[in-house]
Amino acid sequence: MIATLIKLLIGLLLWVGLAIVAARIVFALPRVQDRIDSTALDPADVGPLAATLRVRARGQEGKTGIAMLRDGADAFAARIMLADAATASIDAQYYIWHDDLTGYLLLDALARAAERGVRVRLLLDDNGTSRLDAELAELDAHPNAEVRLYNPFNLRRFKLASYAFDFFRLNRRMHNKSFTIDGRVTILGGRNIGDGYFGTGPAALYVDLDALAVGRVVPEVSADFDRYWAAPCVHPVGPILGQARRDGAIEDGLAHYADDPQLEEYLEILEGSEIVTRLSAGDLDLEWTEAALISDSPAKGEGAARREDLLSARLLKAVARIESRFDGISPYFVPGRAGARAFKALRKRGVSVRMLTNSLEATDVLPVHAGYTSKRGTLLRRGVKLYELRRKSASRTPADTLGRFGSSGASLHAKTFAVDGKRIFVGSFNFDPRSTMLNTEMGLLIESAAFAGNLHDAFDRELDGLAWRVEMDGLKTVWIDPESGEVTRDEPGTTFARRVVLRVIGWLPVEWLL
Repeated sequence: MIATLIKLLIGLLLWVGLAIVAARIVFALPRVQDRIDSTALDPADVGPLAATLRVRARGQEGKTGIAMLRDGADAFAARIMLADAATASIDAQYYIWHDDLTGYLLLDALARAAERGVRVRLLLDDNGTSRLDAELAELDAHPNAEVRLYNPFNLRRFKLASYAFDFFRLNRRMHNKSFTIDGRVTILGGRNIGDGYFGTGPAALYVDLDALAVGRVVPEVSADFDRYWAAPCVHPVGPILGQARRDGAIEDGLAHYADDPQLEEYLEILEGSEIVTRLSAGDLDLEWTEAALISDSPAKGEGAARREDLLSARLLKAVARIESRFDGISPYFVPGRAGARAFKALRKRGVSVRMLTNSLEATDVLPVHAGYTSKRGTLLRRGVKLYELRRKSASRTPADTLGRFGSSGASLHAKTFAVDGKRIFVGSFNFDPRSTMLNTEMGLLIESAAFAGNLHDAFDRELDGLAWRVEMDGLKTVWIDPESGEVTRDEPGTTFARRVVLRVIGWLPVEWLL
């Protein structure tokens, strides 16, 4: 009986293996042939942005001017208005580009820029382009625009089914986010493109953070974009999507929102925003300082990056020795064994370590929260102070740290940390195994006592009550409202069933996937 079962199992595995091999042959990606890898254009010399920024950069040689985009509406307006101000080039790189109102508005802005003669390069991770094939093909068909996909899926109609036969390639994604105009201005940080990331409308909102940068670091971002644009795992969309099937796909998509009150809201945001006007006029408040781009090698998407080329290793080296304080925000916080050891080492040296992440009631990825809870008790016992975003308190986010958000259902999405009141990192990197080992990431490490101090101060104020303070009461984890002192002994947002699911996921050997 046992021998028969073993034979059946071996036979099944062989058939599955053959099916996977056959599927990979039948649904193989087109070979990348005759691809011309363009490079970043020289910084534009014409236009109001170029003229103003040349003046503002005088006396700031070798430095980077930084403005934080804490408010989602400003972050949206900055991208649209910069695209409209472009005279030479737009290079955009994103993990997710939704087929919603902001997604269509920004695609339309790129199309209008191409129509004006601006060269547009759009690089997207194919995991986040659902239902946009026609629109991307249309943009790519314009002679002044080109669209490429990172690690594209084999199937278009049933994309996720591709994981069944090409899992290990597709499990590696490009999580980078940058938006560079005329080689003069760039925006990078935590925001993808979609309504929820810009803080208005009916969608679930994200508490997020971007940095707008001018000066020295912008050519570094452009060169990094070129590395990804030319990477072997990046494919032109033409052979993947085929020829544009119809003109007007972007216009038609936008037309669906013609009578939507949300469209009027976004138009009011654009009319009321002064961020690009102030930048062009030279009176946008920029802090001129040292800033370094830290990013992964695109070879990470093929599993071929050297350990020393990983963002985590480069960031650790750039931050150098932490002396007294480390305050971090990570929506997906799964420190793993290595992270737990690193926090333990910091605490042994007397460094204060405080982290803010999503509570169960605020998270949008339950398995990641399970990975976090499996290490939560260990971190607390080692002296790490933990805070978890309260879903119903997100509307009171400290404006000087992350901006104001109008929804009571916000989920944390910002990825940032401050060190010793001197340096702050803003980017796409989460404290989890996926960001460390699987996805490519990028961000800015900024020398700024002001920006770092804002984040430290927010933690000193216990995040103005927006988060639970998590502590150990004996062997039991408890959640404390910093404002009222009220203690909750069952994890907020849970039911018995959810607690069972969390416990079971925590037992599974899937931490490396989280």
